[in-house]
Amino acid sequence: MLTFKRLNIRNANVGFIFFRVKGKNRPVLAFLRTVLLWHGARAQESERGVPCSGAWEEQQVAQRKSGHVTLLDIARACGYSVSTVSIVLADAPLAQNVAASTREQIRAMAVQLGYHPDAFARSLRRRRSQTIGVLAYDLSDPFCLPIVRGIQVGLQPAGYMPLLMDAQTQRKLFDNYLQMILERRAEGVIVIASWVFEEANLLADIEKNHVPIVIVGRDLTGRRISSVLVDNEAGGALAMRHLVELGHRKIAVIRGPEDMFDSEPRWAGMQRVAAEAGIALDPRLVFQLASMVDPTSGFEGGVKFSRQMLASGSPFTAVLAFDDLTALGVMRGLAGAGLRVPEDCSVLGFDDVLPAEVATPAVTTIRQPLREMGLRAAEWTLEAIEEPEPGHTRAARLEMTPPELVVRMSTAPAS
Repeated sequence: MLTFKRLNIRNANVGFIFFRVKGKNRPVLAFLRTVLLWHGARAQESERGVPCSGAWEEQQVAQRKSGHVTLLDIARACGYSVSTVSIVLADAPLAQNVAASTREQIRAMAVQLGYHPDAFARSLRRRRSQTIGVLAYDLSDPFCLPIVRGIQVGLQPAGYMPLLMDAQTQRKLFDNYLQMILERRAEGVIVIASWVFEEANLLADIEKNHVPIVIVGRDLTGRRISSVLVDNEAGGALAMRHLVELGHRKIAVIRGPEDMFDSEPRWAGMQRVAAEAGIALDPRLVFQLASMVDPTSGFEGGVKFSRQMLASGSPFTAVLAFDDLTALGVMRGLAGAGLRVPEDCSVLGFDDVLPAEVATPAVTTIRQPLREMGLRAAEWTLEAIEEPEPGHTRAARLEMTPPELVVRMSTAPAS
């Protein structure tokens, strides 16, 4: 039977082992004596400033299979225990009991070896993943990128990492990613949802697991899910009012897909302003985009419908498109027919994505504050995570951000 007691001496860095040996355990004396002599020699070398054996031999430090530098690697390189290295690098209160020269040596070795703390191991200890699942319906759509950047800006100061996934406008992929978010124990979920998806059982599972979730681009407060979106009806009204104030009365409209949440309220806002101005919209000049297969669908629809407008024989002086990419498609189609924008026809979009700003002519549009919407979604998610009562369900919140008219080069007074 062996009895051990370890005493760390600050100045000498020597671990003395006091033991009592009974019975057949006496052969261990030789081994323990060897350990004491080796450890003492290492400590004396350290005190003299002599590099520890193996620490500087071409930096051939044994590493684990992952290839990442670990606390064990630093401990082996410096000749100190893993616990001492961990205390120093974590700036734990006990680090004040470690000699300043030792702390400096450990930190210098960590820098030299390229050590970074193991966030995964830390999350296991704390039972906190420090990740937020961010599921976008299609990252190739320029609508999503400013929202994602806003989310990143909101999460970074709090030390949370966005786990970004792209559903590529595929419902099955969307469901698979939601399941992966749950399995990886993300602490919150932000969904950028611009198309109507059925409220899957997975959304209910997220609620049952008390994982905070925020939707950007659709109102799901009826499902007790906090939602951030633009006021689409106000945006549609703002767009139509701009054209009316420019003197346009023969206005063609390209509505959004029937299965998109924001299509109907925008159309309602356009109709309201047209009715107030005494304008009867010609049904032959009202078109509706098909379901979005990918972001280019809107552009292709704009090209196609602009040709149909011209073929209808009904005169028009302006086109109000569902979004910016559709507006760009309209401009392409009109240019192909020899018409100039805005001299022959004004064109107005919606969203204010980057392609609308850099096009020639630049597109007049209704701006959605996309970056700000992403930032708000991140703020709400973090607030829900920090709820003082675990499992407490915060009432769903709704923010309807105000749209803004951005006048550029694609609209002009009616001729």
